[in-house]
Amino acid sequence: MNSINVVKGWIREFIDLALLFIAVGVVVQIIFGPDVTYFSDITANLMAFIGELGNGGFVGLIALFVIVWVFTKGGQTQHN
Repeated sequence: MNSINVVKGWIREFIDLALLFIAVGVVVQIIFGPDVTYFSDITANLMAFIGELGNGGFVGLIALFVIVWVFTKGGQTQHN
């Protein structure tokens, strides 16, 4: 059972790192524009994702609530 907790911890850390990378990418693209070498068009991908959720109507709203619930639930668990 301890090995499952270790893997879950690694996954949480990886997701935290990925979210930081996305945040840095958005800030860099806002400051320097979409032609930054090291980042793909992160802002366009985020806008497309948000647009798909918006076009989904009620199903998109439910999907958004599930995504937010997963991230807030992950933040409330204790790391061992």
